Order: sequence, then structure tokens, then C-alpha cells
Amino acid sequence: MPEKEVGFVRMGKVEKAEKIREIGVGILGYAFMGKAHTNGYKKMPIFFYPPPAIPRLIAICGRTEEAVAEAARRYGFETYYTDWKKLIADERIEIVDNCLPNNMHAEPCIVAAEAGKNVLCEKPLAATLEDARAAYEAVEKAGVKNMVAFNYRFVPAIRLAKKLIDEGFIGKILQYRAVYLQEWIMDPNFPLVWRLRKSVAGSGALGDLGAHIIDLARFLVGDIKSVCGMMETFIKERPLPENPEKKGKVDVDDAFIAMVRFKNGAIGSLEASRFCAGRKNYQRVEIHGTEGSIVFNLERLNELEVYSRRDPEDRMGFRNILVTETVHPFMEHWWPHGHIIGWEHTFVHEIYHFIDCIVNDKPVAPMAATFYDGFKCQEVLNAIEESSQKGRWIELQ
Repeated sequence: MPEKEVGFVRMGKVEKAEKIREIGVGILGYAFMGKAHTNGYKKMPIFFYPPPAIPRLIAICGRTEEAVAEAARRYGFETYYTDWKKLIADERIEIVDNCLPNNMHAEPCIVAAEAGKNVLCEKPLAATLEDARAAYEAVEKAGVKNMVAFNYRFVPAIRLAKKLIDEGFIGKILQYRAVYLQEWIMDPNFPLVWRLRKSVAGSGALGDLGAHIIDLARFLVGDIKSVCGMMETFIKERPLPENPEKKGKVDVDDAFIAMVRFKNGAIGSLEASRFCAGRKNYQRVEIHGTEGSIVFNLERLNELEVYSRRDPEDRMGFRNILVTETVHPFMEHWWPHGHIIGWEHTFVHEIYHFIDCIVNDKPVAPMAATFYDGFKCQEVLNAIEESSQKGRWIELQ
């Protein structure tokens, strides 16, 4: 890729970096997640300066030509495709970023890996366990850099929680409790979109929301040994998007609850629902150990609650840390003096990490999720679904 010479201003002083190479990016999908990822590529070299490479937005892909052409113009891509295979074949592209619906995660990722492309895929890694395994095996065989976009690993407060856990701040972990609650499909007239179709999504709240808190469980606590779960669909039929006068079957879950046992002896509970009135994007994680506790709430993304049993008895209590100073993870790249950041910044962080790993040949794991992590998450999703169907505990490998 061509190299660029770029200057920037910091604290009133103009600084100049050495020549920085470009890295070609192709994104599959132009809707919600395609927009979020594109924003990350555009912002990363501005704030993470000097960047390991400057993303060059080569091409974006979608099946509707008029819409994807407009997305390419709006987002700043050089060209567009309506065939994902043509995007992958574009020799200018080094990173294939897959933001397509869940049933279109595995095959393009496999083809991209076989073509020697580095692959970033939205979560969950696939709609089925078989496809997740195939995608993981493909990137391993090809030896390409790979990452699943579990962006909550890149929240500064979550990284601080990880640091505190690894340092032994809360001692031995005893219990993990996590919920991810939304309300966006409570209206029975909400249409039967792809996220409510098993053939496309794989599962409902389980894979859409549960995947996030399962990945955080593995990231912060460790591998899961066994699960016992239940799932429920509250509205069985919904209007078809193409013909609202007719209805189609909802064949995914609206909510799930699961108990889990970790391999290290800790226990936990997982819960996700899209039927919690008043909850917009409420993800709450509690981790309890022998020496203290940590609490994170996504709707208060810049904060982390901590409690230490080592504090003097007369001043014990939860304290709230505003994770916005330059001593905190990632924050040296953002606004000074405690200014907060938002959800969109997690994508900037993960894209920086992925490009840094590609350019400087660093390992993607353990701070980011690889396709192996995506596969292990899918194993847990499958086990919860199997447990709900069979009404018993399911052991994982």
C-alpha cells in the first residue's frame, strides 16, 4: 500500500510522524454495524497517532446496488460491490470486515482467510456451532490475523476491571452475574426482521445480547464448564416486513436465563431479554470475589464500581471510579481532564488493536477475541439452547 506523511497538533505544538503505510479495508454490510465500524476506521488514525497504519476505505458491499452505492459515497469508500466474493478478490484489500447478518458470517470469512486476508467479524461468529468451527479452523489453517468484534472488551472500565482482577484486587472469583436487557421489540406489531428469524440470526436475545455477556464472562472469569438454561418466546407471530397484512412465525427466543459453572470453580448467572420495559441498552456485570467486588453498567460506560474487604472497617463501601483520566486504559488518546467517551469509541479501540496486531505481528488474544473465542462463545450459546430444550444441565468440552 502507498505511504503517507501526516502531521498533527498536540497541546498547541505541530508534530510530524515518519511515513505511515496505508492498509486497505473492505467492509461487508453498510447498515448499523457497517456504519459503526466505518466510523472506527476513520477516527482511529486521528486519535491513535501515529497509527500503525492508516485505513484506506477501498470498498463496501451490499446486495442492493442503489443503497450500497449511496453508502459508499456517504462513508467515503472508493468503490462498492454487490457481490462479496468480488470484494474479497480485490487485491487492494488487506482487511475484510464482515458486518453482514449472522448466517453470512462464516462463509465470507472462510473465503477471505483462504485468500490470505485478515478477517474481522461481527459477533456472534456464526449462526451455528458447525459454521463457527469451520470459520475458526479456516483462519487457523490460513494463518491470518482474525478477530471477533466483541467491542465491550474495549470499554476502558472493563479493561480496568480486567486489570484489577488479574492483580488479585477482589481475590479468588466466586460469582459472576450478568444481564443484558432491552425493550425494542415489545410492540406486537414490530415486524419480523431478520434478527427474529432463526435461519438468519441463529438465535434471538441469546446470540444477539447473550453472546456479549458470555464473552465477558470468559474474558474476566474464565472458561465455562456447564450450563443450565431456559428460553422463551413471548410473541409467536409478527407482521412480515414485505406484507404487514400477513404474519410469520417468530422462531427465536425473546429472552433467556441460564446458570453456569466455570472451570475454576466459580458460579454465575446470565440473562438477556428484549422485553424489559424501560431498559434501553442495560448491560450490568457483577463480579464477586473473596476480597471484594466489581460492578459495571453499560449505561454508565465511563464508570466502574469497586469494593474492597481490605479497606478499614469504618470506611468500607462501594466507591465509584470515573474511568476517564490518562492513567486509565485507552484514555491517553482521547479528551483530557476527565472528559467522557461513548459507545462508538469502543470500535476505534478495537480497530486500532487489530491493525496494530497485523502491522506489527502481535497476537490478537488475550485482550481481544479471536475466532477461537468466537467458537468457544458459540459452544456456550449452543449448550444453553440444548439445555432449554432438554431441561437439564449440559456439560461443555
